[in-house]
Amino acid sequence: MLVSAKEMLQKAREGKYAVGQFNINNLEWTKAVLLTAEEMKSPVILGVSEGAGKYMTGFGTVAAMVKAMIQELNITVPVALHLDHGTYDGCYKCIKAGFSSIMFDGSHYPIAENVEKTTELVHVAHKLGLSIEAEVGSIGGEEDGVVGMGECADPNECKMIADLGVDMLAAGIGNIHGKYPANWPGLSFETLAAVNEKVGEMPLVLHGGTGIPEDMIKKAISLGVAKINVNTECQLSFAAATREYIEAGKDQQGKGYDPRKLLAPGFEAIKATVREKIELFGSANKA
Repeated sequence: MLVSAKEMLQKAREGKYAVGQFNINNLEWTKAVLLTAEEMKSPVILGVSEGAGKYMTGFGTVAAMVKAMIQELNITVPVALHLDHGTYDGCYKCIKAGFSSIMFDGSHYPIAENVEKTTELVHVAHKLGLSIEAEVGSIGGEEDGVVGMGECADPNECKMIADLGVDMLAAGIGNIHGKYPANWPGLSFETLAAVNEKVGEMPLVLHGGTGIPEDMIKKAISLGVAKINVNTECQLSFAAATREYIEAGKDQQGKGYDPRKLLAPGFEAIKATVREKIELFGSANKA
């Protein structure tokens, strides 16, 4: 059964750990994340970008697949199906499709418009029992066409959005999507601390979780981060395992070309990555 992310994130914030959002791109991704979360008794959030939703033929297909998979695999841990960096229209599509959580990314709008659209979507989401994430500042880099310059959030604007009743808030603190460059200066903990002070007990979200050093992850959690997004790292581990399988010629041995065999190493690599992150975030045995 899908659940809102609200309760799991409130518990994470109070317990000083974070719940991982792992973006899904197909059946293998979804199965790997769900099975690993169940094995580790960890709550989990399945993130779906608008590009990934389109790739999987639509949000309705994604929601149906996830709901059926939870039932078929006997998943007992809390699972939220969450729109990642959603547009205004995308949020309504996911609400209609049966998602249990949405993110409205209004960070590229003037703050007044961000407030206006977020206010409307908070009302709609909460009326239906869905959780909602909003964003202030921007996440650097590009993900599925969403491009940000990586500006740090204004703590006062964060308070304005938090006061609208959102369930979680993504604040730009120097984090980026994709691989971090060698000259990356690191997270702005000064900004994070100021945002945390302004928004009270609001669970904060750290996007771009791939490649952030462990000590920074742990410090971010201590300053109110209760949800950490991981996507690129799963993609990289899947690609590396698949490449190794093909370069070793295993796809030419017996029926190694069977997609169930061809995709198996990548599937196991995603499971290993998710397990590592759940341990780092501290959410194991918190279901």
